Amino acid sequence: MSHDRGPRRPRRLEKYALISASATALSLTASGCVVVHGEREVLPSATRSEAAKALERFTSAYNAADKAYDASLDADHTAGALAAIDSARLKAGAANHPDGNPAHEPLELTDAKFTIPKKAGWPRWFVADTKANKGGTARWLLVFTRDGLEETWEAAYLTLVAPGKVPEFKTDQEGWAEAVPANSTDVSVPPADLSKGYTTYLRDGGKSFADGVHTSSWRALREKRSIRPGLVTQYIDEPLTNGDYAPLALRTKDGGALVFFTSRHFEKQTAARGASVPTPNKDVLALTDGEIKQSLTMEFVSNQVVLDPADGQVSVLGRVQGLTSGKGE
Repeated sequence: MSHDRGPRRPRRLEKYALISASATALSLTASGCVVVHGEREVLPSATRSEAAKALERFTSAYNAADKAYDASLDADHTAGALAAIDSARLKAGAANHPDGNPAHEPLELTDAKFTIPKKAGWPRWFVADTKANKGGTARWLLVFTRDGLEETWEAAYLTLVAPGKVPEFKTDQEGWAEAVPANSTDVSVPPADLSKGYTTYLRDGGKSFADGVHTSSWRALREKRSIRPGLVTQYIDEPLTNGDYAPLALRTKDGGALVFFTSRHFEKQTAARGASVPTPNKDVLALTDGEIKQSLTMEFVSNQVVLDPADGQVSVLGRVQGLTSGKGE
């Protein structure tokens, strides 16, 4: 239904040639910093103090953008799925509240636990596992990435996971985690194949994914909603895997992987002759082009975090989805 658009800021693809030729990274040692070739050396992606500072700067920028409904205020601190979802939310908010967010409540992220993998090459990335003053008791998992030493750390993934569901990670003696390659075959589904596998599952079903809210229950809900009196709803699901939407995976203590990945979803509502599409709310209307006469197509970006075991079904631990655009016809 739509061509696969690249990431909002495709720096990663554009800079690989330059990075592979000339980038350097800091080797983090007890005695200090040593300059080495970042594309070859296996290094921690960040120091723990750098990770804490990245989280602090993201939170500050996120709150400024949310208060003003101004996407430019946190554009340098978000990427990938989170950037797509967040910028659309702020765009709709600005359209409906040009003077700013009347319901703004500052986001507070506390009890942060950082899981930082050692790896070669770019992008470097790490996971922040935090409590928040929003979203109930769920833990907020944010994945920060950057493409070079001079780049700003950006939050590319944000998912919410129930307490106690975040797995233990494999770490070395110094506490650094292990990144799982996208093409790894020692897990049930290679991380690179999860987005396609998930969208195929949503369409056709299957046994690759365990039953749950974001799998079997979501399929059942969509089937129930697909045909209602006077209205037909169609669903199309597409993988998103390139650039800032690439999957990122951490080795778990039991030999599996915790994987973050992105997907795109379309929902098209078409009214029968003589009927009309239900009137969407003002935020949907703010993101919709064209006049809604007979149909409304809504496009969503979704980011998931899953447990991909060494053997067995993949379990979806959390999913955050946001409307990014609409089209009326």
